[in-house]
Amino acid sequence: MDEHKNTKKSQIRRMPAPAEVFIPMNQHIGVPCKPVVSVGDLVARGQVIGVVEAGLGCPVHASVSGVVKEILVKHDAQGRDLQTIVIENDGLNTICPDIKPFEKALTETDAEEIVEVIRSAGLCGMGGAGFPSYAKLQGAIGKADKLIINGAECEPFLSADHRLLLENPAAVINGAKILLKALAITDAVIAVEDNKLDAANKLEELLVDDEMIKVRVLKTKYPQGDERQLIYVLTGKQLQAGQLPAEAGCVIFNVETCAAVYNAFSHGMPVIERTVTVDGDAVSMPKNVLVPIGTPLADVIEFCGGFKKDPAKIINGGPMMGRAVHDLSAPVTKTTAGILAFSAKFAKTRSGHYQCIRCGKCVEACPMHLMPLYLAAFGRKDDLDKCMDYDIMSCVECGCCTYTCPGQVPIVQQIQIAKGKIREKQAAEKAAKKEAEK
Repeated sequence: MDEHKNTKKSQIRRMPAPAEVFIPMNQHIGVPCKPVVSVGDLVARGQVIGVVEAGLGCPVHASVSGVVKEILVKHDAQGRDLQTIVIENDGLNTICPDIKPFEKALTETDAEEIVEVIRSAGLCGMGGAGFPSYAKLQGAIGKADKLIINGAECEPFLSADHRLLLENPAAVINGAKILLKALAITDAVIAVEDNKLDAANKLEELLVDDEMIKVRVLKTKYPQGDERQLIYVLTGKQLQAGQLPAEAGCVIFNVETCAAVYNAFSHGMPVIERTVTVDGDAVSMPKNVLVPIGTPLADVIEFCGGFKKDPAKIINGGPMMGRAVHDLSAPVTKTTAGILAFSAKFAKTRSGHYQCIRCGKCVEACPMHLMPLYLAAFGRKDDLDKCMDYDIMSCVECGCCTYTCPGQVPIVQQIQIAKGKIREKQAAEKAAKKEAEK
């Protein structure tokens, strides 16, 4: 079925802000934000409404102007309970008076100032990872000698990054130049797969005389957009288990994150909206939509004409690495790259009965050269030590193992559960050790 190709031709459409937005205080890896507004407060578009008092995290901002209606605990798309600020939109689109462009010329700006602007703007990895961008940049300064801009967008159906590169490539390029200035390096590459040659050609036109930023066209191959795969194909360096890209002399940012960096400097606007691909055979009019953060998923689907078929599966993100949607009243967040809805005919559903037949297809498919069948088996038995012996934390959760499994074993989901238990155990051990040292 080729219906997903429609969104590659679908220009980004701005969606009107809904009557209410639901803005979670945790849209990133790290510590959840604490609200700095109260019920009844009048807020403006772009105003800070949640901050991280200590530790890793990103502030969150109001995506509409209006009145804080409630502060409650609400499910996100995956069913997690998160503290959420509800803002009743007044329709005035009042911009916060603190929003203003960065006043210094880039040549007069230092790395510390750039990091602070990115932190204040609430930027995190908008490709889906959600790692705070200021921390990634900070950790790469003095270590990375190459900046990689990830425009591979290798998951099927997703095309928001592709459209951004076609419609506003200058924002991506200028965001990359700001990052280069902070890193004090002159070597950047924008990586694009060869199914997006129109975007690559447009970038090359703009960069024809640029000595710092080059375009590399890569083979269309999943999961080409994974950071380890990108680093290997662009530099020939292999990241070892536990290593960060900076240890290979690289730092990677998604194209939409790059454009958000430019937006924060040129307009002073924090992350209050993002582009989302809405697609799947159950969607009436697939589109790429610029959506205010906090908009309910149901409203976004309604903007795309609603469902033309009963959806059997709705996914937040791409079909390979995305997660099943728990509740359509859940909001769009900074990491919502896609909303996909499939009918029973198109969706790959599982019976609930599965059996590993030891065929080895998951091993052949694994880009990290792991043994997914054993990781899943040990995970089911809560044998976390064995999982670690088989290098479970190197799994990038690409889903290739599950996709290829003829026995319908939910391999990647079992690995995800086991990794979560390992992280909980490690956190508990760290806390116990810290308590013992007091």
